[in-house]
Amino acid sequence: MVSELEELVRLLEGRKFAVLTGAGISTESGIPDYRGPETARRARKPIRFQEYAASPEGRARYWARSMLGWPRFSAARPNAGHHALAALERAGHVSGVITQNIDRLHHAAGSSHVIELHGALAEVRCQRCDERESRAQLQGRLLALNPHMAEARAELAPDGDADLAAAWLANFRVASCLACDGVLKPAVVFFGESVPPATVAAAYALLDQAEALLVVGSSLAVFSGYRFVKRAHEQDKPLAILTLGETRGDALAKLCVQRKIGEVLPALAEVLLRDSAAQ
Repeated sequence: MVSELEELVRLLEGRKFAVLTGAGISTESGIPDYRGPETARRARKPIRFQEYAASPEGRARYWARSMLGWPRFSAARPNAGHHALAALERAGHVSGVITQNIDRLHHAAGSSHVIELHGALAEVRCQRCDERESRAQLQGRLLALNPHMAEARAELAPDGDADLAAAWLANFRVASCLACDGVLKPAVVFFGESVPPATVAAAYALLDQAEALLVVGSSLAVFSGYRFVKRAHEQDKPLAILTLGETRGDALAKLCVQRKIGEVLPALAEVLLRDSAAQ
């Protein structure tokens, strides 16, 4: 790792860089990803917005799985990679984080300038009246409505979802908005939805002001993240990618490091912080 770390330091040292993060930075906190080594054994795909919006059965399936997945998802804590990025931001090396993740672990680690491309699971929103409710409060209501689910067991899946046998869904009751009895939806961008234009504009502005881009833990398979790699390339800004496995952006990067994020980011932070302190 030494030579790759040295290359990464040379690319980023002396530059204020933006960071784009994907699910790979949170796998070391126990949150599964969609396209990592374990993906192939998962038999189903995440719910799409069209199914959620149009189908009561689809909403019941989503919330039943979410009810089981939420306790472990919300209990996840930032790992060494999250803390390293927060330290680099405090020291002025990182200008901000653009994240595809919905877990709020960057905030928990102490990062202050975070743009959440896909929102966050910590909040739900009514599709009729726009009333907001914390996901933690909603969990209590779901449990009260579905006491029969107390014995259900499921494996945690990406984004707070869980792999749940269909037999548990027959009598599941979905909680509605406390204000108007409307349909609640997590305050996140589902598959099949678009990132809000204002969010994209804020992320572009962050990247435009940076002198380099570091991608961490993203395969860049979806355009919501890949667009920033393309923009950095068009602006001729140094681009480094740190993740396990190949990515859609490898051909545009000056450096690709396929190492454990929780090892490389703390090592990078240590060198950059030490060198800046010595100046």
